[in-house]
Amino acid sequence: MSEQPNVFTPADQHAMRIALDQAQNAWLVGEVPVGAVILREGQVIATGYNRPITTHDPTAHAELVALRHAAQLLENYRLPECELFVTLEPCAMCAMALMHARFKRVVFGASDPKTGAAGGVVDLFAQRQLNHHTVVQGGLLAEACGQLLRDFFAERRAQQRQQRAVPSGAIPTGDAAELPALPPHLTDPS
Repeated sequence: MSEQPNVFTPADQHAMRIALDQAQNAWLVGEVPVGAVILREGQVIATGYNRPITTHDPTAHAELVALRHAAQLLENYRLPECELFVTLEPCAMCAMALMHARFKRVVFGASDPKTGAAGGVVDLFAQRQLNHHTVVQGGLLAEACGQLLRDFFAERRAQQRQQRAVPSGAIPTGDAAELPALPPHLTDPS
């Protein structure tokens, strides 16, 4: 990868905080919390968060959602003046899209040891044979970005354990206040 020393500016940190806000939006709709923001000359052009589940689109990763918005807004599929900030290391699909769009810089938060394509599993950005070379920097607010993902998956695992613990069709035990109210036609004797 055309990795640069990880010296981040306050503007970089601000951009990653916007990406973290986008990741929170993904969590709120039940998606894996990954967020992205695209800047051009320091100005926010587009944002995006993961949406593959809610849109039934396997390509709706945060980076691509933001990339599509930016390309439409700027009326160009090439975005050589743009920088992308994303909370998780891009996968191969996103890395190649960013290179095809000619991004000048990609900054990610947490590394992805399972599907990362900026050094986590493979390093597509380091392929000298490719005709565009994007500057890549990783580790910006890595702890906050990684913690968001860890918290999300911990919550998911706890929900799955709870679902397995309650047999299908059984009424959960606990406070009556936690139970949903019965519809009026079941409680009104008239």
